[in-house]
Amino acid sequence: MTRTSPRGSAGPVLGRRRMLGAGAGLGLAAALSACGQTTGTVAQPGGSVPGAFRGRTRVVLWSTFADPVGPALQKLVDAFNREQRDVYVEVQFQGSYDDCAQKAVISLLGAQAPDLCVLSDVKWYKFYFGDALEPWDSYFAPGELERTYNPRLLSEGVRKGHTWWLPLARSTPLFYYNKTLFKKAGVPVRPPESYDELYDWSHHLSRLSVGGKRVALEAYQKVDGDWQFQCSAWQWGGAISKGLDVTLDEGGAVAAGEWQRKLIFKDRIAYMATEPTADMGNQLIATLVTSTGGLKKINEMAKANGWELGTGFLPKKEKFAVNTGGGGLGIFKRVPRERKEAAARFVRFLARPENAAQWAVETGYLPVVPAAVREPVLATLMKDEPNFATAVRQLDLTRPCDQVRMTIPNANVRIYTALQRIWSANTPAQHAFAEVADQLRKGVDRYGPMIEEHL
Repeated sequence: MTRTSPRGSAGPVLGRRRMLGAGAGLGLAAALSACGQTTGTVAQPGGSVPGAFRGRTRVVLWSTFADPVGPALQKLVDAFNREQRDVYVEVQFQGSYDDCAQKAVISLLGAQAPDLCVLSDVKWYKFYFGDALEPWDSYFAPGELERTYNPRLLSEGVRKGHTWWLPLARSTPLFYYNKTLFKKAGVPVRPPESYDELYDWSHHLSRLSVGGKRVALEAYQKVDGDWQFQCSAWQWGGAISKGLDVTLDEGGAVAAGEWQRKLIFKDRIAYMATEPTADMGNQLIATLVTSTGGLKKINEMAKANGWELGTGFLPKKEKFAVNTGGGGLGIFKRVPRERKEAAARFVRFLARPENAAQWAVETGYLPVVPAAVREPVLATLMKDEPNFATAVRQLDLTRPCDQVRMTIPNANVRIYTALQRIWSANTPAQHAFAEVADQLRKGVDRYGPMIEEHL
């Protein structure tokens, strides 16, 4: 995946001690110290308004989107900049969700901040707890947000009666499968109803080879694989947590981890991958559970490599379960009001049905605006290529991830690090998860009262 350097994103110069403190800023404590205990307005990151747009209010948007999502965002930004004469939006790419959140903490420490910031479903909580975000409600007419956005997705950013985080690049895990390989293997060409059914089919699928390489059943994502595993924990009847009660080292979560360990080390039909979507595109695996945000890329690779892609709801084990994820937009309270109003004007532009439809078509992300599915560009795509309708149909069955994963500092990193031990070192799931569960419980002891106060 190609990533370009951020334009004009040079941050403030900080002392070594403050930089190290912010370096832990992906966690809750640093977000609190960096964002909640400082006052006064903040300057913008470096850059300027081009001559053709001179005299406008400049809005800096910190983005986490590389190819192909980045160009889709830039296309909408360019259209907004052309259609009106008051606001100029500049996109500055900041890397991954983690990178962007860390840079935002560091930037706020130095009294500088973007006017709009893409924050993941995990990271926005840190800034909310740190009293660094401003609610969106006063920038929209009463009821406008509720009339505009999918209520399920909008509600995930609402706390204490205010909207702190707006949907943008929202996703759910999907089940992707190679229809061409399914046909060659002689198994039903449809999504499996259950993981047991898929396991039965794996005996046929794993006999196939493409380009001289044996086809595996599936691959697990090395970094951020905890998001997909959230579904597995639920499907096996467990959870990462129940409220703030950590259950990662119990019951269904452990059973799900053991299932995956078995597929890798006993059956030898699965493995851990750095880029599982690329492996899917190159037919190294027959199936994959990953984000709707990978749909466009995998679909294009399938066409380029001469095979047919299918998508479906996730298989079930003890039960069916699927979570939401992805990124949304936040504004920092210390940004001057004029710039926040200009940023809200751009957000309103993104939420027009025709623009929300274009975004969904070009990225594969969920249409966060329900009216978007009636726009011709998206309605036609969903009819002609049903894969793009799967996530929309599955959305009503989703729920947010477990509270500990979302709110305890670095919980997601700790969980996917434990999964890496299972997937790469054959560590028993009980052992890998017990160590992490102990760390998470200490986090709950430290931050639980404050989290409960904010939620």
